[in-house]
Amino acid sequence: MEYNTTRNHLIIREYGRHIQKMVEYVLTLEDREKRQKNAYALIELMGFLNPHLKNVEDFRHKLWDHLFLISDFKLDVDSPYPIPTRETLKAKPQQLAYPKRYPRYNHLGKNIEIVIDKALKEEDSEKRQGFANAIAYYMKLTYSNWHKELVHDDNIQTELSAITKGELEFNNRPFIKHRVDTSREEFVSNVGKYRKNFGGRNRSQGRDNQGGGGRDNRSNRNKFSKKRY
Repeated sequence: MEYNTTRNHLIIREYGRHIQKMVEYVLTLEDREKRQKNAYALIELMGFLNPHLKNVEDFRHKLWDHLFLISDFKLDVDSPYPIPTRETLKAKPQQLAYPKRYPRYNHLGKNIEIVIDKALKEEDSEKRQGFANAIAYYMKLTYSNWHKELVHDDNIQTELSAITKGELEFNNRPFIKHRVDTSREEFVSNVGKYRKNFGGRNRSQGRDNQGGGGRDNRSNRNKFSKKRY
């Protein structure tokens, strides 16, 4: 009996052990023409066992690459596609350069600095003023979101002057509606209303009505009921 511990490493598990044994058999063939025919038969069988590859672009090219990979790149046959090598299939991709951006003001971010640089290069006075007003609005919005409190316009103007070295000034008042978490207050108020309504109920009266009403109903039922034999 053959155990898995005595078998060689299964290179591509999706094709199974039998395909790998067939590839090993093709490697032992000395006749090149016969080896070529068996290679084409293996490609057809590999495509039949993995029909999901048909949805992949150039799926036959992928099958040929897998065939050479299973044979450890030792199969000497003609391929309709460029024959891959170990270096091309297992080559590591180049490491992507991660953009390193260090904003001078963390609560404002890096994008606002790009907008400020674009505003400083603007020559049209109206567009330049529009840039300044939009930048002031965004600065006040980010300050409110970051610190969870409102900020005065003078502080925004001071910070904007420090960033732009006094070259930009906004002429409008950026109105930011401060968002306050009112869920806690609403919950407390609702609980207070519930307790008030529940406390105003006359429990003793309810019990008396329930008890008296229950006895009266039982007596009425006994009065009008007929005895059956």
